[in-house]
Amino acid sequence: MCNKGDLIKDLETLYSAKPVSAREAFRIQKELSRRVVQTPDPKRIHTIAGADIAICVKEKKLVCGMILFSYPELEEIERVWTVSDEVFPYIPGLLGFREAPCVIKTFGELSEPCDIIMIDGHGLAHPRGFGLACHVGVLLDILAVGVAKKCLYGDFSEPGFKKGERTLMRGRDGKVVGAALRTRDGVKPVFVSVGNRTDLDTSVAVALECSRGLRIPEPTRLADKYVGLLKKEVCR
Repeated sequence: MCNKGDLIKDLETLYSAKPVSAREAFRIQKELSRRVVQTPDPKRIHTIAGADIAICVKEKKLVCGMILFSYPELEEIERVWTVSDEVFPYIPGLLGFREAPCVIKTFGELSEPCDIIMIDGHGLAHPRGFGLACHVGVLLDILAVGVAKKCLYGDFSEPGFKKGERTLMRGRDGKVVGAALRTRDGVKPVFVSVGNRTDLDTSVAVALECSRGLRIPEPTRLADKYVGLLKKEVCR
């Protein structure tokens, strides 16, 4: 994993004070997508971080909250947060350029090691195979998993109604991009996809391990609640 100094250099290179154009963003996205690793890391996972972001529309700020847990016990270790300027507008398919800098900045505030990060968003299940979970995972050179509430890209059939049942999501070319996963009996599925340095089976297993009786896995569910509280303090 790269150190914090390397992260700062990457951010300075990719996200200057003047936002890149959409055309340049698409080019960078295509270039970075080649760096996604889709094989599992042999190292054992001891810690997992959940991250979520809220937007302060009037202030044009992004608030990111991140909670680090032990894995698989999911005992909270620490929580950190940051506020960042919005340096890139909302453009469908380019969410990483708007939100990844804030997530990476917040990751840098963690004082304890993090083995894997779970993002409330998509990884490979993206029109160009490079959603927010990939964006963050590649720049951090870390295991990353995307767990989204809605399907952004890919065709799938409804999984069975029991917890753990899943169906594959396939892109326009027929390739597998993720899985529709039932994390609790009878609830709507979540959409799991590889972010970086892992495979789909491992991503699904982590999402299930972190699902403690509710639809949304604990790392991102609690990060979402945390960000909701932060937004009330930061946004006017």
